Amino acid sequence: MHDFKDLRVWTKAHVLTVAVYRSTREFPREELFGLTSQMRRASSSIGANIAEGCGRRSDGELTRFLHIARGLLLNWRTIFCSHEI
Repeated sequence: MHDFKDLRVWTKAHVLTVAVYRSTREFPREELFGLTSQMRRASSSIGANIAEGCGRRSDGELTRFLHIARGLLLNWRTIFCSHEI
């Protein structure tokens, strides 16, 4: 078992989540249940999956949750890039 707070990747995920929450406060109200919600859920799930993987009993399970977190990051990047258009 690993302490997720010792991982730089978790720290970066946490910084991303805080930044997303701060920046989405400025989004239009009509985006509250659309883009805002999607970006917030995706970003917070990245760190949550890293933390959950660290709490598992094997490195294989940690790896699986890290892959999930990576997929969520790619999902977030897609949402973010769509917002820039």
